[in-house]
Amino acid sequence: MDSWYVAAVYEHNLILNPEPDVPLSRLDALQHMQRNLDIYEEQAAQAAQQGAQILVFPEDGLHGFNFSRSSISGYLETIPDPQQESWNPCTEPGKYNNTEVLQRLSCMARRNNLYLVANMADLQPCPLKTDPSSSCPSDGRWQFNTNVVFRSDGLLVARYHKNNLYFEQSFDTPPQPEIITFDTPFAGRFGLMICFDILFHKPTIALVEKGVRQLIFPTAWMNLLPLLDSVQFQQAFSLGANVTLLAANLRKDQYNMRGSGIYTPFSATYHHAQKGDPEEGRLLVARVPVLDPLWVGHSVTTEEGVVRSVSSSTATDSGFCQQGSCSDSPPPETASSVPPSSATFISSIDHDPFTFVLLNETEGKVNVCNGTFCCHLQYRRLPQDDSKELYALGAFAGTHTLDGRYALQVCALVRCAGLDASSCGQEVEEAESKMDFLLEGKFGTRYVYPSVLASKMVLEQPAHLETAADGRVTMKHSNMTGGLVTACLFGRMYHLDNE
Repeated sequence: MDSWYVAAVYEHNLILNPEPDVPLSRLDALQHMQRNLDIYEEQAAQAAQQGAQILVFPEDGLHGFNFSRSSISGYLETIPDPQQESWNPCTEPGKYNNTEVLQRLSCMARRNNLYLVANMADLQPCPLKTDPSSSCPSDGRWQFNTNVVFRSDGLLVARYHKNNLYFEQSFDTPPQPEIITFDTPFAGRFGLMICFDILFHKPTIALVEKGVRQLIFPTAWMNLLPLLDSVQFQQAFSLGANVTLLAANLRKDQYNMRGSGIYTPFSATYHHAQKGDPEEGRLLVARVPVLDPLWVGHSVTTEEGVVRSVSSSTATDSGFCQQGSCSDSPPPETASSVPPSSATFISSIDHDPFTFVLLNETEGKVNVCNGTFCCHLQYRRLPQDDSKELYALGAFAGTHTLDGRYALQVCALVRCAGLDASSCGQEVEEAESKMDFLLEGKFGTRYVYPSVLASKMVLEQPAHLETAADGRVTMKHSNMTGGLVTACLFGRMYHLDNE
């Protein structure tokens, strides 16, 4: 048993249905999906040539999006539950009618001898009960946004229905959240989720809490700077949850969809197109360490120690702190200790009201609090930096309510879009200023996702991450390769979501 495997993700420049609100016949819907499947076919062959053992395609990659409940009907196939029955669509095509897409995906896995994960639309009939508490829709069927997984011989081994929908009128939320895993002979166990799921407890954290260390993430992610760019959050999640993430996104510039990657707690292979790049697909292939603890025992734990240490003391090994010690005392919990020169102001990031303080010096320490939640920054802008860019440190603790509800505690160091304080928190893609910094917050959750995003969507692996027993998380970074766009500690307070 190797302690490595080869994974591939494909960022797909999807051929869209130009009129998704107009219902198509099954034949026309199939013709549309076959055009996308033709591209999948080429990419599966390429991935196999590069030794891939598992290949992940993005969310909505075959059919697209913006359908109504009725207009998507031609695209639906009824996917049997692999936990209930064993079926290989490639070798037993006659077993079910209207399963052309399942058959083609199954044969693709079989022909290329790899595990294949794709996303498609599932129709499940449901019992129309007179009971008003029944979750069966009035048309007597559930329609699900669904991941399917095929073994390297074409056997259907897993089916997962998306739990957290994002403005998807065509789909239903499953009656119960599904926690779905599958096992492979080369890397042990993988867990399944889709797009918006990554921000919620079920299924994502439920999988992590079950000990699943390898997660598969088809997505149709619209980038949202400064905190939720695709690759930025993909890497942050991999680091913060200490898992491998195989993330396949769509490439659709008109929806600002781009950015895919293969992430482990100590590496990132990713692609993020720039504005003006030709709009095309991208196959990423990487050699990845096996993280399934049941599979490898503890052979990889030593390597992880490079990045993270967990202790109850604070770190003192940063090269840019005075007297060699960074944070002997915890950051002040009250705003009153902040020097008056650093007046705070409110500005929003993605409609959340952050409390900010400007970084007015070339180096120094600043604190900022939002309610009782405080963030502490020690920084030094590099001397060769004569650019006039404005930076601010922001804190937010509360419930994000736009486009979905979730509770947050966030410390964010951002490059402001302009030279006016009101521009802090707006979207910025480029920066010239390099900074050495230590960013710290005391969080009420163990799920804190750290990111350092440099100019033009380049990810930087934080030099040092530390989580103390009291919830304090410290991220240190220096020697940046590009200008700093955002450094963030993104804490998810899952336990407060339903309040």
